[in-house]
Amino acid sequence: MGKIREISLAALKPNEFIKKKAKEIADEVQDGIAINALSGGVDSSVVTLLGFKALGKQLKTYFIDSGLMRHQEPQYVVSMFKKMGVPVELVNAKKQFFDALKGIEDPEKKRNAITHVFYKEVFGNLVKKSGAKYLLQGTNYTDVEETVAGIKRQHNILAQLGIDTKKVYGYHVIEPVIELRKMAIRKVGKTLGLPKELYARPPFPGPALSARVIGEVTPKRVEIVRKATKIVEEELGKTSAFQYLAILHQDRVTGMRKGKRDFGLQIEVRCWDSTDARVAVPSKLPFDTLMRLGDRITGEVPGVVSVTYNITRKPPSTIEAI
Repeated sequence: MGKIREISLAALKPNEFIKKKAKEIADEVQDGIAINALSGGVDSSVVTLLGFKALGKQLKTYFIDSGLMRHQEPQYVVSMFKKMGVPVELVNAKKQFFDALKGIEDPEKKRNAITHVFYKEVFGNLVKKSGAKYLLQGTNYTDVEETVAGIKRQHNILAQLGIDTKKVYGYHVIEPVIELRKMAIRKVGKTLGLPKELYARPPFPGPALSARVIGEVTPKRVEIVRKATKIVEEELGKTSAFQYLAILHQDRVTGMRKGKRDFGLQIEVRCWDSTDARVAVPSKLPFDTLMRLGDRITGEVPGVVSVTYNITRKPPSTIEAI
């Protein structure tokens, strides 16, 4: 883990942390411009408020619409931050991401493709236009831990893998919450005044819905998992679970509709109880809830004939499928 040392939830003093990080950001950027990658997740939302507190108008915040986000997510996130007085520019980059993902099935190659498009193509161009020398992003301690351990390459891990961001991408990356895990970041978000709808959101992967499509990521397949995700979040949003998600499997399975064979799609539902994402156990959902999920997903998502529920602990499973 190099020089990064975790600040545990118990040891965290949020007001002191906010003051310290805001000063560090301001001292590093000085009178320059920084750009900020907002995804709407807990980590990036907290970093956005930290960066805005430190830099004000010197911070240029962008929401990159990759085409891989949840239902109406870009518009929702931009409007939430506008209400808080933080201007966010929405950038349409759907074509770039889907072009880069075309024909790729291997999970690590998909993550690498997303990393390249995000940092080199999209933000590389924004940096050139704005003259910014810094990029703020919401890397957390678990992201680094899993990547360095070789469990799963998180797309936002760069310097920890020996990547010189200044040399490769043309800017320096600032990671204010890299010493914290999710629950500690939530606490900082609450202290900053982030609405509960944002600081209490279930975790969402950096590669977005591409991390929930097994096999090739296409607009059509993303739309299927997007619809299933909406249903899962509606049904499980009132639980106390740490995270819940839908996954689209690659292989088709035999089903039946109106007395005839329907060779269709399979959605896997995962719902986890955890405190820090290092270990997790499947939530003990009521059977009626599981049945309702199955009925809604097969009834409302075209082509789906099978819905399964993951009952494997982490480890050996991981929270996301890929």
